[in-house]
Amino acid sequence: MSEWRPAEVFPPGEFLRDELEARGWTQLEFAEIIGRPPRLVNEIIAGKRGITPDTAKELAAALGTSAQFWMNLETTYQLWKAAPAPERIAREARLRERFPVREMIRRGWIEASESFDVTETQVLRFFAIPSVDAPVQLAHAARRSGDGDIPPVQLAWLCRVKQLADALPTAPYSEAALRKGIEELRRLTAAPEEIRHVPKVLAACGVRFVVVEPMPGSKIDGVCSWLQDGTSPVVGLSLRQDRIDNFWFVLRHELEHVLRGDGKGGDIIDSDLGEADAPAGADPEAERAANEAAAEFLVPRAKLDNFIARVRPLYSEQKIVNFAKVNGVHPGLVVGQLQNRGEIPYANLRRHLVKVRHLLTPSALTDGWGSTPQVWTTPVI
Repeated sequence: MSEWRPAEVFPPGEFLRDELEARGWTQLEFAEIIGRPPRLVNEIIAGKRGITPDTAKELAAALGTSAQFWMNLETTYQLWKAAPAPERIAREARLRERFPVREMIRRGWIEASESFDVTETQVLRFFAIPSVDAPVQLAHAARRSGDGDIPPVQLAWLCRVKQLADALPTAPYSEAALRKGIEELRRLTAAPEEIRHVPKVLAACGVRFVVVEPMPGSKIDGVCSWLQDGTSPVVGLSLRQDRIDNFWFVLRHELEHVLRGDGKGGDIIDSDLGEADAPAGADPEAERAANEAAAEFLVPRAKLDNFIARVRPLYSEQKIVNFAKVNGVHPGLVVGQLQNRGEIPYANLRRHLVKVRHLLTPSALTDGWGSTPQVWTTPVI
C-alpha cells in the first residue's frame, strides 16, 4: 500500500499570518516582540524561509503554542514539497533483506552491476523464483544448528549446491552401488590422503557430490537433496568444521539420508545436537537413523563399547592409536567419538583431528576458498 500524501500542504507562514491577524499585530510589531529582523518574519510568512528549532521556540513563546507545533508544520510542508523516494529503494531493500546479495556478488554467484534491475534479475534467476516475495522451493535434509525457517545465507548455500550438482555428470543412481560404495569409503578412512578418492567413488554410485564454502554466519554442515526427477541424489558439504572426524560423520550421515530416500518430499533438518546431550525423542526418526549410521561407520559401536569398558579411564594416546589401527581407521575418528561420548576432554589429542579440506577440494567440484566454477544454469528445484 502506498504512503498517504495530501493534495496540498500550506507553509507554516500561512498559520503565522493567521495568528498575527487574530491578534492585530503587524509583522514589524511581531519582529520586535521576538527580537528578530522584520525581514525574517516576512520571509517566513511568504514561505521563502523555513522555521529552525530556535525560531520555533521563539514563535511558541510569543504565541502560547509549543515549539513542536511549528516544527511539525515545517516538517510536513518540506516533506510535501520533496519528490517521492525512488521506487527502486524499497525494492532493493527488500531484495537485500531477503537474500545475501553482497555475499553472492563477492562469491561470484551473480555479477556486480550498477543497474538494480540487472541485479534483481540475476538473484531471481539464481533462486528460480518469479518475484522477490515468491517462496523458494527446496526439498532437502540438512544438518544445521538452530530451529525455525532457513536463514537467507543457508538458503543461498543450498541453491548453489543444487546449481553445481545439476551440472555434474555421474552414473545413474543405484542404491546397491551406493551400499557397496560405502564399504569402499570405509577403507579410505585409514589415512587422510585417501579422502581425495571420495568424489570418484560417489560419482560411480550416481551421487552428485559437491563442496561449497559456508556462508558467513551460516552453521550448515551438509545437505542431502534430490534433483527434480527424484532419482538423482545430491550431497553437498560445507566443511565448516575442517576435521577428519567431522568430515566422515557428516558425509556418512547424508549418505544415509540418500539410502532412505529422505529429502524428496520436504525439509528434514536436524539441530546438530551432540549425541550425548540430545534429549530422548529430540530428533526425528530419520535423523536418529542417520546419526546412528554415521557413528557406526566411524567406529562400530560394539567395538567402541568394548574398548571403553577395557580402557576407561586410563585412555592413552598409544592405546587409541593401536585401537584405530586394528579397526582400519584414522585415530582422529576414534578421538572424535570418544570426545562426543564425553570419555575424553575436547582439548585432548586434538592433533589427531587433522584438517582435510586441502586434500578433498582438488578432486571435488568445489565452490569457495578462491574458486568459483563457471556454472550458470538455474537450480533444478
